[in-house]
Amino acid sequence: MTEAQTITFQVESGGERLDKAVVVIVPDLSRAVVQRLVKGGQVSVNGRVSKPSYRVEVGDEVVVRVPAKRPPQVLPEQVELDVIYEDEHLLMINKPSGMVVHPAQGHESGTLVNAVLGYLPQILDVGGPERAGIVHRLDKDTSGLIIVAKDETVRNALQRQFKRRQVKKTYLALVEGHPEPRQGEIDAPIGRHKRQRKRMAIVRSGRDAYTAYRVIETFDNHSLVELQPETGRTHQIRVHLAWLGYPAVGDRVYGRRKQQLLKHRHFLHARKLELTHPVTRAPLSLTAPLPDNLVRLLQRLRR
Repeated sequence: MTEAQTITFQVESGGERLDKAVVVIVPDLSRAVVQRLVKGGQVSVNGRVSKPSYRVEVGDEVVVRVPAKRPPQVLPEQVELDVIYEDEHLLMINKPSGMVVHPAQGHESGTLVNAVLGYLPQILDVGGPERAGIVHRLDKDTSGLIIVAKDETVRNALQRQFKRRQVKKTYLALVEGHPEPRQGEIDAPIGRHKRQRKRMAIVRSGRDAYTAYRVIETFDNHSLVELQPETGRTHQIRVHLAWLGYPAVGDRVYGRRKQQLLKHRHFLHARKLELTHPVTRAPLSLTAPLPDNLVRLLQRLRR
């Protein structure tokens, strides 16, 4: 939150700790943040500052004051980028696994934003200093294509295409087991996990999420799957695969924590993007090759 906010709500179901009750109502705040706000006197109940352990009662009026967060200073960094395509309006980058896209607490440097600013310092204000023209995002341990706009007009046009689902995205994932049927569509809404707020889950009240999939190769205990998400929910492909019972190899959040095939990443790669060029209106179709370590893993499985 870049501006200070005051959130007021009335308790409808009593008996829960104050910090838990606030997290349920304001899921964008973690429990640790809420506890700091409560201890700092930024949360009041019926006009009085309370402790995190206070048990709320039906009808209590809770006021949460969230101070403004100062945006971090994002500095250009000279990091080698794998540029798949570039013209005067945009570029497409093959992001490596392990690189965070946007700066955040604990990741103030070494992000894709830092690297893009080192490559194109003139796009600092495109989308704001924490965006640097980046139109969408990938998880830290997901590799593959990301689009960067060089001016605000191009960025807005690209965002409209994503919002209207006019960008065709193709991913490759190595999954545990052999999905049945071998081709289909996953239609399951995704929302914030009710207890583990940093995770996503299939929840009835979640946002619509659709992912088409197709098994393209099978091994003894694994399958290589091509996926095309129609929507763009957080962790969508990983959540959908795990919900089917075939989690991505190496996914320690939604899949098996103990496995031997991949140690430092999960096998999910944004392989292809198909869209309309926002200026020339020509069709644009670009592919990012699989990283060498994923290629070697597939070769090992084939043997």
